[in-house]
Amino acid sequence: MKNFFSNIKGDAFGGITAGIVALPLALAFGVSSGLGPSAGLYGAIFISFFAALFGGTSTQISGPTAPMTAVSMVVIAAIIVANDGSVEKAMPIILTVFLLAGLMQIVLGFLGIGQYIRFIPYPVVSGFMTAIGVIILITQILPSLGYYPKEDMNFVEQFKPQAEELILENILKEEAGEGILVLEDFRETINRAEKISQADILKESQTLATKEASGVLGSIKVMPRALKNINWLELILAFATIFIIYGFKRITTAIPSTLVALIVVSGIAIGFGLNYRPIEEIPSGLPVPNLEIFTGFKLSNITPYIFTALTLALLGAIDSLLTSVVADNMTKTKHKPNKELVGQGIGNSIAAVFGGIPGAGATIRTVVNINSGGKTKLSGMIAGVMLFIILLALAPLASKIPAAVLAGILITVGIGVMDYKGLKAIPSLPKDIKLGPLKLSSEVMIMLVVLVLSSFWNLVYAVGIGLVIASLMFMKKIGDLTGERSDVKSLKKEEAWADEIGFPKNFKEEVFVKHIKGPLFFGSTSNFQQLTLQIPDSAHFVIMRLDRMQYMDQTGLYAMEDMLQDLKSKDIDTLFVGLLKQPRYMMERIDIIPDFIGEEKIFEDFDSCIDWIKENVEIS
Repeated sequence: MKNFFSNIKGDAFGGITAGIVALPLALAFGVSSGLGPSAGLYGAIFISFFAALFGGTSTQISGPTAPMTAVSMVVIAAIIVANDGSVEKAMPIILTVFLLAGLMQIVLGFLGIGQYIRFIPYPVVSGFMTAIGVIILITQILPSLGYYPKEDMNFVEQFKPQAEELILENILKEEAGEGILVLEDFRETINRAEKISQADILKESQTLATKEASGVLGSIKVMPRALKNINWLELILAFATIFIIYGFKRITTAIPSTLVALIVVSGIAIGFGLNYRPIEEIPSGLPVPNLEIFTGFKLSNITPYIFTALTLALLGAIDSLLTSVVADNMTKTKHKPNKELVGQGIGNSIAAVFGGIPGAGATIRTVVNINSGGKTKLSGMIAGVMLFIILLALAPLASKIPAAVLAGILITVGIGVMDYKGLKAIPSLPKDIKLGPLKLSSEVMIMLVVLVLSSFWNLVYAVGIGLVIASLMFMKKIGDLTGERSDVKSLKKEEAWADEIGFPKNFKEEVFVKHIKGPLFFGSTSNFQQLTLQIPDSAHFVIMRLDRMQYMDQTGLYAMEDMLQDLKSKDIDTLFVGLLKQPRYMMERIDIIPDFIGEEKIFEDFDSCIDWIKENVEIS
């Protein structure tokens, strides 16, 4: 506790500064997610406070981030569409998925998964981060132009036939659930259909129009309509915001340019009474828990989204731990990765109960905190309290912020979050794979696959596919490398290792040495089997040099068994030299040792193996 308050002045200034920096981003991410600015603000408050309190990085400032919001946006849109376009009806399910993601993070922390996050390949992270930037950038063009598809009646009208079809389909499903036979009692269907108003049809049409225009592809589809229906005031407000964000940084970085842009452009719009579009109203007063998460819980509602919740949990873990590394480098400290995951999970779980969107450790806010004097967990907690005070005191004023201002802020976030380091490296990376006549870099291919699939298809599946491709590429490289370095030759033709020099000349035609220089696993067994075919029937002994075979999997184990069986059928004896602990354990499990290779034929070094051959065998 004494250490907790050891830097109270620096923590207070760091936390307050970080909280102020977080405000515009929290509001913007809330709007971008589809749940409104209050969801972003609630997420920032609870995640910042509780992730700091229970986490493992002293200076970390947490809250909604671009990657987490991009995935959340996809989840929210899908659940709203599945619930007849009603945010109110979908909200408990959405928050339950977010709560599940938080609980999964806690479990990941307790299982000690935090230390393994660093093994995710850089090309996957790079492609994903650039895709996040592309998604935010393109989807925010429409609001910056002042174009909202569901308010374009000519566009919405196109979906009227489909809307009527869906409404009728829902009536038929209701009747089927009630046991009404439609063809025998079609008058009931007509009676129910007559109760459907034009307002109901319009609402369904607007839901379909919003779905059609969602995401990157949807935004691109309706872009021509948006450009024909530009609201010039909204566009000017968005451009002014972007101009101030980039321009003010040239004057000073002591004051966050995002906050300056928010205050200046909003102040002008409000002060001059401009006819702009404000953000959704932020409820004043204390946040209220959404108890329907628990009272209306149905497993069937969240079953389709369990994998998505896991993706959110893993993404939040990666996002947070990368920020923790940045904080470590700046403060010369060492974070506790598993404790950090538990803290993030607790923060996300509590935020979900109160209607907040999920988040993670935020790099920019953490850097601001450290540079402003923050050194302990108290700084992150103060940032959360600062946002809470802003919510209570300034909610009515914050509700007057122009929507175009937040769109402008998000456009700069989208530009900033892209991985330019990875993009710049594309021309210089070695082209190590061939696809037909084309030579490509496997790293670049993985990055582009993740980038394209994330941007135009599905963020969740794109990362999974990227990881699978990266793993396959890695295994192929290791397998090829093991195959290239391993060899099997008679000692006469072999380029002998240092301890093999001076071997008796009369043994060199009958004794063959097989060097295994790497793991024997499913990626390298094909080369291993090819090498065994090179051993001639005239051989009397094969010495297996296993000093560098650190690992063997089940596929490698059975390949080894097949080889030993084949050699035994040819009356060729096999001797093991330098057998390591893990491969030995595997071979003992299926009785390769002692059935094929007795203990007397396993040697710690090559010299003792040769001594055994000299003493026990007569070779002509």
